[in-house]
Formats: sequence, C-alpha cells, structure tokens
Amino acid sequence: MPSRTDQRAGLAYGLAAYTMWGLLPLYWHLLSAAAPSEILAHRMLWSLPVALVILAALRRWSWIRPLMRQPKRLALVLACTVVISLNWFLYIWAVNSGHVLEASLGYFINPLVSIAFGVLVLRERLRPLQWAAVGVGAVAVVVMTLAYGRMPWIALGLALSFATYGLMKKGIKLDGIEGFSAETTLQALPALGFLIYLSVSGQSVFVSGGTGQALLLVGCGVATAIPLICFGASAMRLPLTTIGMLQYLAPTFQFLLGLTVFHERMPAERWAGFALVWAALVVLTWDALRTARRGRAALAEARARAGEAVAAEAARATRTGLAPADPAAGEAGGQAEPGPVRP
Repeated sequence: MPSRTDQRAGLAYGLAAYTMWGLLPLYWHLLSAAAPSEILAHRMLWSLPVALVILAALRRWSWIRPLMRQPKRLALVLACTVVISLNWFLYIWAVNSGHVLEASLGYFINPLVSIAFGVLVLRERLRPLQWAAVGVGAVAVVVMTLAYGRMPWIALGLALSFATYGLMKKGIKLDGIEGFSAETTLQALPALGFLIYLSVSGQSVFVSGGTGQALLLVGCGVATAIPLICFGASAMRLPLTTIGMLQYLAPTFQFLLGLTVFHERMPAERWAGFALVWAALVVLTWDALRTARRGRAALAEARARAGEAVAAEAARATRTGLAPADPAAGEAGGQAEPGPVRP
C-alpha cells in the first residue's frame, strides 16, 4: 500500500494532469490562426522528440523489440493511433470553432460510454446503480439533442472515440509512456509529410505566422506530453477510485472556460441536459466508492479470519505439544509423525 507521502504526491500529480488537460482550450485558442489540421500535425510531430527524451531518461527501450515481433499488437497500436488522432482533431476543431461547452460534455459522458462498451463489447455485468447512471445519461443525450436542435455529435464523437481508444488499449498492454511513444512514432511521418505540403503550398502558419506562432506550434508536443507524464505518476500512487473522481476535473475546467472566457451561450434547456449528466456521474461515483469500500471491508475480514485460523492452530499445537503441520516436512523427511490437521 502506498505511503501517505506517495498518496499526497500522487494527488498532486493527478491534480496537475487534469488541470492542464482542462486548460488546454486556452492553448489551442492561441493557435486559432492555424487550421485544426496543422495544429494536429504539429502536435503529432513534436510529441515524438518529447517521447524519445523521456524514454532515454528512463532507459525504457526493452519493450520495442517484443512489440515489433507481434503483428497483432502492432495493428492494435496503429488502430489506437488513428482513433486518438481523430479525437485530437475533433477536440481542437471544437475549441477553435466555438464549441468548448459541447466538447466538455463529451468528456463528461465519456465514463458512461465506457460502461456501455463494457456491456456491449466485453459482456460485463452492471450493478443496478450503473444501469441507472447509463439510463440517465441516455436521457441527457435526448435532452441535449432537443436543446441544440441537432444530435450533439461533437460531444458524442469525442466520447465514442476516447472510449474506443481506451477499449483498444486494453489489448496492447503497454504503459502510458510506452503507448504514447509507439503512437507518436506512427503519427510523426504522416504529420511531417502534411506539414511539408503546407509549406510548399504556402498554407503553413508555422512558416508565415511569425516566431510566436512557430514556438507555440512546437510547444504542442510538450503540452501533450507533460499532462500524460503527470497522469502516469499519479496512476502509480493512487487507487483507481481516486483517479476516477479526478477525471471530472478536466471537463469541469473546460465547461467553466466555455462560460467565462469564451462566453458561449447556455440556455436553460442545455443546463437541464448538463444537470442530467452530472446527476448520472454522481450516481456512478457513489456506486464506485461504495463498491470499493465493500471490497476493502471484505479483504480486511478475510485477513482477520486468516489471522484467527493461524492463532487457533498455534494454540492447538501448544496444547498438544506438536509443531504446526507443514506439508513440506513430509516430503523432505519421508515418514513424518502426523500433526494437527489445518481447519
């Protein structure tokens, strides 16, 4: 079990990661002169050197050769790369097109979509409160469809793409920095080719936008990698229930930015849709905390019973003057004198 110092450090890392993810709209807004496709290409390209520096610092190269020998895992990495690239593009486009609130909705409903995938794809069984949360989330989507006058496709696209990405990552079995490095390696060459095309055709903001824009575009790699590093450090130190609650920070920050910085409209019917989503997340979080608490209580009870059994055996051995039974003793010494039978 992590020490209190580790838990405090994990909480600090988690808060930093989700805060930075929540404030990313401010960064993408600074790059609004560039097309979302160019921002995406720079994010892909400049993430690779950051990943290589981290791998070199940690000396984490041993995973590469086994991965190269497994075509199925490589295909999954490629699929993950395509899906997360679509997610990144949609998010950047949404922010720079004035849809920050709808983008935040996507990440609010993402846990509900992940649960639905668990049922439909992995055949997982849901607890009653999880079913209730998913049902309330479905009603929220209907309400938001009526509120927007259309299907909230930006929110659904972000939620579905990120949930799909998480589902496929289960089959790859690479940790955060390894998966990030593998994906950015596959992204870098197409991104470089696209950026060369923009430069040759005179459409590149990196070339024509001045030093400030160029530095901001290069910084996309750092803006992508640092929150991921903090998240990895947090995940190693905190239980999943705590991580699950922290994940709501990012869309909360995005929601607040949409209201206060970007001044997007929020009529009453949209408030109703968001309120339903938040209610579903409250139910989901409460159920997760209750289940985790019951699990810890069951584990403590099992340990207590094991301790009582050991103590009872020791007491019985003391009364009879025999040592506690050791299965290995009979194998090592041939015909051993029978001892007390374990309960």
